Amino acid sequence: EARVSAGEASPADRVLSGVYLGAAYAAFYGGAFFLAEACSDFAPELLAPGRIEHLLSLPVARWQLLFGTWFGVLVITTAGILYGAVGLTVLLGVKTGLWSATLVLGSTLGLAGFSAVYSVMMCVTFFVRSAAVSGAAGLATLILGVLASFRESLMSLMEPGLGRTLFSWLMMPMPRLGTLATVSARIAAEQPLDGEVISRLVAGCGLFSFACLALAAWRFDRMDF
Repeated sequence: EARVSAGEASPADRVLSGVYLGAAYAAFYGGAFFLAEACSDFAPELLAPGRIEHLLSLPVARWQLLFGTWFGVLVITTAGILYGAVGLTVLLGVKTGLWSATLVLGSTLGLAGFSAVYSVMMCVTFFVRSAAVSGAAGLATLILGVLASFRESLMSLMEPGLGRTLFSWLMMPMPRLGTLATVSARIAAEQPLDGEVISRLVAGCGLFSFACLALAAWRFDRMDF
């Protein structure tokens, strides 16, 4: 059964789009929550006594250890995302006879969001070496990133004053993870999007990640072992 011409959609197409929409949202939020907990001890283990001294004895710079750990986690995350998205796409394609790669494309956009979450987790680790604190920092970043997506709406509900100003400053540097999740879901459901919006969201996550990793590298360089 082939897809119908542009401008029309069969019932199967509409159902499949709805499934992809829900799956993309679940993959973004559920994946970020699960990975924040599952990866919370990676960076603390890097600083474990005995291990860190051995790593620093190798001809590898500290910033390379930092970025290597961060990049390694993202590689694992990418593999998990592709496994889930491709698996569901194949399963639904076999069942319905309708094939689309949009779920894979939309789900991989979530990698930009998790890169920002994990950069905070790594940064926090170099100040407090604790898997629990690292995981909590990741979850807090996810929540704040969602709130940042509705910053204007939330501010309109607040009375002018110090609280509103502090909230604005706190939300300003945060990546808009809630908006990114919506964009990811809309890509999966083949809904129209502005490419400039996607570019700004991904760039925002990239800048935020770089800033956190730069702070982590600065702290790492001043630590004695």
